[in-house]
Amino acid sequence: MGESMTLLTPPAGQSLIEATETELHVAGAEGNVACGLAHLGIGTQWLSRIGADPLGQRILDFYGSRGVGLDHVVVDPERPTGVMFKDRVADRNSVFYYRKGSAASALNPDALPDLGRPALIHLSGINAVLSGQLSDLARTVVIDRALPDALVSFDVNHRPGLWPAEEAAAPLRRLANAADVVLVGLDEAERLWGSTTADDVRANLPDAKVIVVKDADRGAWHLSAEETVFQPALPLQVVDVVGAGDAFAAGYLAALLSGRTPAARLRLGHLLAALTIQSTADTPPLPDARVLWELADTDDGWDRIVIEPRALADAEILRGKEIR
Repeated sequence: MGESMTLLTPPAGQSLIEATETELHVAGAEGNVACGLAHLGIGTQWLSRIGADPLGQRILDFYGSRGVGLDHVVVDPERPTGVMFKDRVADRNSVFYYRKGSAASALNPDALPDLGRPALIHLSGINAVLSGQLSDLARTVVIDRALPDALVSFDVNHRPGLWPAEEAAAPLRRLANAADVVLVGLDEAERLWGSTTADDVRANLPDAKVIVVKDADRGAWHLSAEETVFQPALPLQVVDVVGAGDAFAAGYLAALLSGRTPAARLRLGHLLAALTIQSTADTPPLPDARVLWELADTDDGWDRIVIEPRALADAEILRGKEIR
């Protein structure tokens, strides 16, 4: 549940100031998660609004091609699809958003009665800042539990450029503390709440049922009342980290919905995140889902998994089998 936009980027090595061409992609945290879930065989619907324009149609076509259900997407004839630009100057990415008054900013709690009985609804902290109506929707889902039979998954996903930490800390904590599953990076937990360890995050969110704390290339924790599980990350070389957190969420949630152990959930999250990091796309085409599930379910051999760009096209490389 959330906004997706079209993303325009200049060619590698050029800035927006000098580029005469740009590449057009689809970007959106919740949409990225939906694509990952669909690839893993989880029936998925995207709840959002887009403009009645070519950019909105491009988003629909892209998600549809990835197997994401679009039954709950409203095409707004009056408001446009949001647009964002990514610039890379001196090895630093800058993002510029043009989303004020977008179709998705009008997404509100009125959309909820038509959803039926989903097993899980996923949203991120971005919803709490984009508009008053989206913020109302996030609160209605997470705190008021408008869908009482659904698990609520909340990715904190704090964006300092959209919402300064000192303003975002309390609202994001209220939402996270009310969720069934919380996903948060240790760096953003420190920025928002001063948490420097996974246990600190647990103490700051005492009512959340399950907390998943990601610590970049070190690994991730699953913390619940029953157990604490740590799973090391996979060694890899980074191409682009954009979309990695969403991919991790997709892997973890798919394994949760499939009844896997916490360790398997973390492993599947790591696998999808590591593969996404091998591409400049937010949602690159992923290798055979059967191999991903097999690797996530196997305790032995985690350190032998090979993560490199070629693995996106050939799942056998993941198993550590050199393909020549």
